Amino acid sequence: MFKTLNAPDPTEFANKRAIVTGGSRGIGAAIVQRLLDGGATVVTTARNATDETPKAATFIQGDISTLTGVQAIAAAALDALGGVDIVVNNAGAARVHLGGISTIPDEEWLDALDLNYLSAVRMTNALLPALREAGAGGAIVNISSAAALTPTLPLAHYGAAKAALNAYSKALATELAPAGIRVTTVVPGTVLTPGADEIRQNIADAMGISLADTAADIPLGRPGDPRDIAEAVAYLVSDRAQWVTGVTLTVDGGKLPII
Repeated sequence: MFKTLNAPDPTEFANKRAIVTGGSRGIGAAIVQRLLDGGATVVTTARNATDETPKAATFIQGDISTLTGVQAIAAAALDALGGVDIVVNNAGAARVHLGGISTIPDEEWLDALDLNYLSAVRMTNALLPALREAGAGGAIVNISSAAALTPTLPLAHYGAAKAALNAYSKALATELAPAGIRVTTVVPGTVLTPGADEIRQNIADAMGISLADTAADIPLGRPGDPRDIAEAVAYLVSDRAQWVTGVTLTVDGGKLPII
């Protein structure tokens, strides 16, 4: 069970403007709420809002899987915020293919790249002029996946796209460091969210095990809560991490091996 934390400093992100993709539920919604709790002004986007979407954030409906969709969202977000200081590329999804890698159709490889990798590239490109204009202190966090480090066959396309995101993030961090813009990556492990639970249930059913069994080997004894990831993001975008860039932070309760 997630241990309730003390209330965050409501001034930590005062005057900071943040854009979080995929913030309608799960990890994205937790990140949005954590930034709001720290005093940031936040815009988030997804195909549709849900009951989990933080009400204090500005929600922009859109499709982040296409270039035109990303550009429209970015333009609307900048209009709402007047600029941007923090970008969290969180949007992602995948369909399970239990028949193996060869059963994943070509269009799903392309979809996986569009949604889980190119969406971050396109959003960053669209927002980069505004980030540069804001000056040193900007931060970009890309949300990856454990599947990028230890790929599973039913999610090979998803893992490949997230691995590309990891490599892109490292290269981007090097390029933007002279401008004082930091780029980091967070790799969540087994986190309890509606989307991830559905994927794990499909895999568990195919293996003949329970959903709980898929999280039984986590050294810290529990699956992750979306707030675990949100706290990591809050650190990385804060001044506490002012000398941190180009890193990939795994937040998984100790499950993943050292790569």
